[in-house]
Amino acid sequence: MALNRKMTGIISLCVLMIAAAGAGFVIWNTNNRVQIEFDIHISKQEIYLSTYSEPPQFAIWIENPVNGKRKQVFVTYRVSRGDWEGKADVPVALPHWKKVFRSKAANERSDEEITISGATPKDEYFRVRAEVPPGSEWICWIEMNLAGDYNEYYPQFNRVTKEEDEFSCGQPALLYRADIRAEKGREYTPSIASMSLWEGGESVLAPMDSTITTARQVFDEMSIRIIKPKPQFINLKKVEQQEILK
Repeated sequence: MALNRKMTGIISLCVLMIAAAGAGFVIWNTNNRVQIEFDIHISKQEIYLSTYSEPPQFAIWIENPVNGKRKQVFVTYRVSRGDWEGKADVPVALPHWKKVFRSKAANERSDEEITISGATPKDEYFRVRAEVPPGSEWICWIEMNLAGDYNEYYPQFNRVTKEEDEFSCGQPALLYRADIRAEKGREYTPSIASMSLWEGGESVLAPMDSTITTARQVFDEMSIRIIKPKPQFINLKKVEQQEILK
């Protein structure tokens, strides 16, 4: 009986030691990881005021400023799959994203074709994260377009030229940018870098001007934070993805 109690005690001690070692590994693994967290608030008012009252299409990606490699973080399903009702393609939706990730001239295709897509968010709050090496530097890009967001400069039908908005786009897509360093606790606010236009079958970036009105308020709150992920056991898939980003 005493021997059994002794053996039970030894086994219990071994289990506790293994659990402690596992917990220590999880904490160590978490302490050496950081994530870029994108938080976006989508204005329901601007959506309701647009002709189609549909959520905006948008894409998020990060770019290594040293070697130019890019990693997609998120893109709405409709843009990613070309799932447009009654149209084969809508290049004006996100012209710059299309040029960067879908053109024949895109470099390092093996990295750039990794697409994380999802349904267009119907809720007003959106959050997504991307894991990167601690201390690394990135250019964060966000491109957004709200269909049917017309104004006097981008009407549904131009009475002067007698031309109709072929793709029902309205105001052009906006391209946001933030230069970041992946150090825990840092926070950044993306700013509009340019208008993203589709002209003559090509993507063109142009400076912001007064022709852009309500499109500025579609994403009325945006932030990028560097956070430490919640403790969890090692994920080999994430390790492989992190190697791509180095």
